Amino acid sequence: MSRIKVMVVDDSAVVRQVVTGLLNADPDIEVIAAAADPILAVAKMNVRWPDVIVLDIEMPRMDGITFLKKIMAEHPTPVVICSTLAEAGTQTSMEALAAGAVAIITKPKIGLKQFLEDDSEDIISAVKAASKANMRAVHVSVKNTADVIMPAADKHSAMIQTTDRVVALGTSTGGTQALEAVLTALPRVTPGIVIVQHMPEKFTAAFAERLNGLCQIEVKEAQNNDRVINSRALIAPGGKHMLLRRTGAQYYVEVMDGPLVNRHRPSVDVLFRSVAKCAGANALGVIMTGMGDDGAAGLLEMRNAGARTVAQDEASCVVYGMPKEAVKRGGVEKTVPLNGIAREIMQQMSGVMVR
Repeated sequence: MSRIKVMVVDDSAVVRQVVTGLLNADPDIEVIAAAADPILAVAKMNVRWPDVIVLDIEMPRMDGITFLKKIMAEHPTPVVICSTLAEAGTQTSMEALAAGAVAIITKPKIGLKQFLEDDSEDIISAVKAASKANMRAVHVSVKNTADVIMPAADKHSAMIQTTDRVVALGTSTGGTQALEAVLTALPRVTPGIVIVQHMPEKFTAAFAERLNGLCQIEVKEAQNNDRVINSRALIAPGGKHMLLRRTGAQYYVEVMDGPLVNRHRPSVDVLFRSVAKCAGANALGVIMTGMGDDGAAGLLEMRNAGARTVAQDEASCVVYGMPKEAVKRGGVEKTVPLNGIAREIMQQMSGVMVR
């Protein structure tokens, strides 16, 4: 039999070293990779997917519970939570189990190295048991399309002429750094920009505020009825969908509740469909680094409505999931590296002809 392939994801170098050593000491287990946070883990998992993930909860850039939910939504894999926060009966441990974790090991706050070594048999047993878990039995919510929010665009949807241009960007894993690279490279005067970055509630406001201090353009978390105007970027709030709307020749956003689409809220597909419907050939769609396929269908709708479309290239993506799927479905006109996206936005939008 082949050995159980394990990935260890923990921001503690000591934990990664000790857990890797004790697991590799068992002839039935092979640690194929270790990572300090989920963003680094995803890049390694795309090269070689593990049979079991040993996962911490409190980590930089993305917490373990959020990562667990993403894994269960996109590629269900047995996960053993190993964290000081996951004490029996706590809300955190209940949330981890509800999200699909198959086992929980509570690390002590002190004497960690000794605990891991003394309890190595428990950890090994948890990994072996997890490897036999039936992940097909894990409950995964129905994967809604953008149809649950709004109907698809038709050829008459965006016929009113306007000189306003709209850029729609969609991204997920690795997107916070990618968006910073793009938005800080834009000049002071740009077309209006609407953005969906998969991010939990209460994080998007701080993210937008930080970017606003770094960029020449204004960056803000979108509020309902915010105008889409030149030199402003609106980021969809975590936990809400954002749609482009139009009154006469002016664009604005609607921020709304609603079911998950592609297991996300906000959803890139929802934004892109609304842009296809309301802006048509006056728009540019950009799909960037991210896990899964959210945005692929919407970008194709944008292209079919006359919009220009761009994808981030594989070499510069943290995760080449969303762009890859958009390319596969035929929604992408042009693929460019991350450091060329800002230039592409300005070139494409200066050459758009109103239809």
